[in-house]
Amino acid sequence: MFSKEEKDAIYKVIYNRRDVRSFLPTLIPEEAIHNILKAAHQAPSVGFMQPWNFVIVSSDETKEKLAWAADKERRALAIHYEDEAEKETKFLGLKIQGLKEAPITICVTCDPTRGGSHVLGRNSMPETDMLSTACAIQNMWLAACAEGLAMGWVSFYKKNDVRDILSIPPHIEPIALLSIGYTEHYPTAPILETANWEKRRRLDDLIFTDQWNNR
Repeated sequence: MFSKEEKDAIYKVIYNRRDVRSFLPTLIPEEAIHNILKAAHQAPSVGFMQPWNFVIVSSDETKEKLAWAADKERRALAIHYEDEAEKETKFLGLKIQGLKEAPITICVTCDPTRGGSHVLGRNSMPETDMLSTACAIQNMWLAACAEGLAMGWVSFYKKNDVRDILSIPPHIEPIALLSIGYTEHYPTAPILETANWEKRRRLDDLIFTDQWNNR
């Protein structure tokens, strides 16, 4: 059982963690990074396969290369909004420089071969290895928030660019680039929500009973 204070703390972290794009150069204590990675490694995984690895990037040269890879893909994706000038401007304004500003960026990977050919619970749904890795990423986000740190997920890049930059084997999937650091501007709401990119949907509209669309 958890006390009311403990439950309140858990929900406070869940409701307040944000995707952040602006970081201070302040170094992060090693203990905080260890706690974040330990939280990630406590995530549930299908068949207990634990498919994740973590590449910690602190080199300015490597961060510049990752920022180049992300910026290249960002510009390529912007073409999808060329008929919506306002959205295109907002899309191109997303802060790739966070990759360069943050003291560290962690590349979270997924190894689809871990556990062998027949992982318990995975044969019917092979994508559960990536879903398990996503659980580890969520744990990292919550732990970073609890440590007073900001985290930003860069999700647009060509996987082979990241593989080449970080010398990741071809069968390993680079799932996320997560920039971590302190920030002066911790958002009170999601950045894309405050930019009017999208609004949070009503929870009641997303819940069905027994059958799809049965409210």
